[in-house]
Amino acid sequence: MKRVLVLDACQRSALSVTRSLGRQGIPVMTADETPTELAGCSRFSRHYFRYPSPRTDSDRFIDTLEVLVREQDIRILLPMTELTTTLLLRNRSAFPDASLPFPVMDAVESLADKCSLMRLAESLNVPIPKTLYVDNPAVFDLKQVDLSYPVVLKPGKSWLAGKQGWFHTSVRIADDLKTVENYLKSDPAFKADPFLLQECVSGTGQGVFALYDQGKPLAFFAHRRLREKPPSGGVSVLSESIPVNPLLLGHARALLDAVGWHGIAMVEFKVGDDGTPYLMEINTRFWGSLQLAVDAGVDFPYLLYQLACGQQPRQVTGYKNGRRLRWLLGDLDSLYLTVRDRKVVTKDKLMAILRFLRPAPFTTRHEVNRWGDIVPFWCELKKYIRDIS
Repeated sequence: MKRVLVLDACQRSALSVTRSLGRQGIPVMTADETPTELAGCSRFSRHYFRYPSPRTDSDRFIDTLEVLVREQDIRILLPMTELTTTLLLRNRSAFPDASLPFPVMDAVESLADKCSLMRLAESLNVPIPKTLYVDNPAVFDLKQVDLSYPVVLKPGKSWLAGKQGWFHTSVRIADDLKTVENYLKSDPAFKADPFLLQECVSGTGQGVFALYDQGKPLAFFAHRRLREKPPSGGVSVLSESIPVNPLLLGHARALLDAVGWHGIAMVEFKVGDDGTPYLMEINTRFWGSLQLAVDAGVDFPYLLYQLACGQQPRQVTGYKNGRRLRWLLGDLDSLYLTVRDRKVVTKDKLMAILRFLRPAPFTTRHEVNRWGDIVPFWCELKKYIRDIS
């Protein structure tokens, strides 16, 4: 079996990948920039390595990784973040003997860059929120724009290069013109790089997970978000497996087919009350709720491993619906934000507490804390307590 190196071990997706491949007997190693991290604590991680920060020293990061891959005979590289994926794809020639199961850089950027993605969606008649493209912030005049509030300010890319290295951007929501002006003045993500101004769409978050082999679809899975952090919309903390909606599937396939996709992807929608699915973004690498698909019967990490090994993955004919996945500490944060929100009435706060304390016991599994591999949870809990202290 080929040795695998899972990067960005601090990500929950890295833990899911490590557990999935480790249970198959595949030799998995993990790495990140800190002395110890979530996936590195798993019993399925045979070795944990530390590398220089890809954010502040990307050249040393690549050089260190190049030596590590050669010395450890790594054959498959699996980055978990957009930044490390970008750096590896840009330096693909540095790892001639290792497989990086992604398409060419142009295909990745066409979907990961939200500006190009939204334009592609419009050309394919995939619904998107009402959008204003700001391609050149230097000449953008906010006074000439008529906005409806709340409005979403969305950077084109999740990571941008700055004077001190790479920095992670954030989506902002503004309730009035003054708040928009403050973000444009204070947030470096809106200074020189393209961004979007979008209407704030309400609805249920749903995602279509996919695996492609050189433009050919091999597997699909769908989930919906039951709770998020923050509660108004963000990271999924409680999700549920659902049947693939044919309408969402059609839109997801149109986007992925258009770029001849290869590997895994998660196409994220916000489904309005009238059933209209608005495209939000596409994750071009593994995502946070990955473990839900594995629990329901679609083992995307192992399927991708087979693909990277040149094998033909087995046909996925179905999966278990109604399975739930809970990120406990993220759910705790979501509850805290709900309870402290003055806009939420007391009755709704009490209901939120009750739902938190009484999850569906026979269909819900925890993402991180699992008895067969409990050390990652202790690692996460210690870090959580340290951060709030």
